[in-house]
Amino acid sequence: MAAKKILTVFGATGAQGSGLVRAIMNDPAGEFVARAITRNPNSDQGRALASLGAEVMTGDIDDPTSLERAFAGAHGAFCVTFFWAHFSPEKEKAEAAAMARAAAAAGVKHVIWSTLEDTRKWVPLSDPRMPTLNGRYKVPHFDGKGEANEEFIRAGVPTTFLHTSFYWDNLIHFGMGPRKADDGKLVFALPMGDRKLPGIAAGDIGRCAYGVFRRGTELIGKSVGIAGEHPTGAQMAATLGRVLGQPVAYFPIPFDQYRKLGFPGADDLGNMFQFKHDFEADFCRLRSVDFSRSLNPELQDFATWANANKNRIPIQ
Repeated sequence: MAAKKILTVFGATGAQGSGLVRAIMNDPAGEFVARAITRNPNSDQGRALASLGAEVMTGDIDDPTSLERAFAGAHGAFCVTFFWAHFSPEKEKAEAAAMARAAAAAGVKHVIWSTLEDTRKWVPLSDPRMPTLNGRYKVPHFDGKGEANEEFIRAGVPTTFLHTSFYWDNLIHFGMGPRKADDGKLVFALPMGDRKLPGIAAGDIGRCAYGVFRRGTELIGKSVGIAGEHPTGAQMAATLGRVLGQPVAYFPIPFDQYRKLGFPGADDLGNMFQFKHDFEADFCRLRSVDFSRSLNPELQDFATWANANKNRIPIQ
């Protein structure tokens, strides 16, 4: 029996990477095995991945020696960065460049780079419809990743550029779920007007990425997007109402109001939602639900995800 091919997974204990590690290891007949890269292999999440049979390795994107070990002997790699740990597009670009160089040096045959649009191609810095942030960006956590695509191209790494969507898990972990108004009724606030918001269960991102690897070279050099559904804010509120057993009203909070909410990154997210609103057709077009389901037959729509997670969605 031929040895299984190693897929190195960065961010292995995070939302995207953990789903990929689980998808690989839950397919014992498959041709791949997971090498899970994490700063802390002894965390609960790291030990859980090890219990599945994954190789769990200490790794740090900022350490070249660590990157060399992570890529050594790997057939493929899933590369992802986490903007919200530092709020720096420059750091994200440096991390992407380091991974691209290390992957090229190791001769990795297929990299998936988890990326997003560089919104400045649609909204130049001179465009006043939304504020320019940090002097160089419209949506920093999008633009840095989009700009970093070039690092993988420049390094000559065979790469699939995987464009993700809004995590429905944000309703659990980041306070984006329904809130009680002064009258006690539930309100779901989202700055999307009447436009569609492509979304996905975080675990489905990893399963879709596994589908990309399973297709071999077919998607190398291509930009592909994934989503579980394209609901409107009103449709999401109606679904939440049915799942939670009480009415949930939709409030299409204005972009400017959202940008001023005061939490870290509110201006970035306000611009992000405005970009998705103003360029709905382009954003949705790249994220075909049918294509996503072809990669991941277990793909969940919003109602399925909400039903499965209704007891985890906090009511604030």
